[in-house]
Amino acid sequence: MLERKTFSNYTFHVFNLFFLTTIAFCCVVPIIHILAVSFSTSSAAAAGLVKFWPVEFTTDSYSFILNKPEFLRSMVVTLIRVVLATTLGMILTILCAYPLSKEKETFKFRAIYAWFFVVTMIFSGGLIPWYMTIKYIGILDSIWALILPSALPVFNIILLLNFFRALPKEMEESAFMDGAGYWRAMWSISLPASTPALATVGLFMIVTQWNSWFDGLILMNSPDKYPLATYLYTVIKGMDLTKINGNDFQNLASISDRTAKAAQIFLGALPVLLVYPFLQRYFVKGIVLGSVKE
Repeated sequence: MLERKTFSNYTFHVFNLFFLTTIAFCCVVPIIHILAVSFSTSSAAAAGLVKFWPVEFTTDSYSFILNKPEFLRSMVVTLIRVVLATTLGMILTILCAYPLSKEKETFKFRAIYAWFFVVTMIFSGGLIPWYMTIKYIGILDSIWALILPSALPVFNIILLLNFFRALPKEMEESAFMDGAGYWRAMWSISLPASTPALATVGLFMIVTQWNSWFDGLILMNSPDKYPLATYLYTVIKGMDLTKINGNDFQNLASISDRTAKAAQIFLGALPVLLVYPFLQRYFVKGIVLGSVKE
């Protein structure tokens, strides 16, 4: 039956469109402003002349950051980190979430294991025990120090297990009747039907690993092993003055702390901005279905 268009429905749609447009505008405007500042000179940015379009267009802020071997090296470290951490994290999350999504009759100790994970979200051992654990297991100052401590986010487990629980049980029961076991049912039935949740969890992991800078700062002894976020942080905080060459001194006349920070913010957000549109159609569905327990 077609919905009857009444004045109240029309008013709601107009208000909803206006509200969502306003929210979208508020999200886009800061990004446009930051991009404009990053392509402007330091004098224009300091004078407050930059709004939504570059003033005295220049790419010196990007040249200062990009034209360095340290940047390319840190980019490679981050790409390796994102690929390894996302792959390992997805495997571990699936292997934990799938059995925890079963009923107590199927998995007898399900509640014990579930509470074991939930407690880690409430209580933390603290920064010093976390650092000492990484040090004494021998992965300090290696790529695995950036990957293993965050390889199994509990929030992602809860999101994915609730999505698994929302799937019709008849799908797996039909597979069991055909002789399939739990492994076969998981890979052939549950995972293909959980694309929205998997895309959402994968997006969370990619964004987290890409933006993490603090762990690289305290776990890596050599700046050559810094991930991109950590390297950009050190550049902006110290302006990397110990490694400035002749060309950089020329660039310093047209860049400032503000323009360099704007360039850093945009460079850090760019990969996520490029990836998100491809996963956006799964994102809302994955969040809604994965956060509601049957």
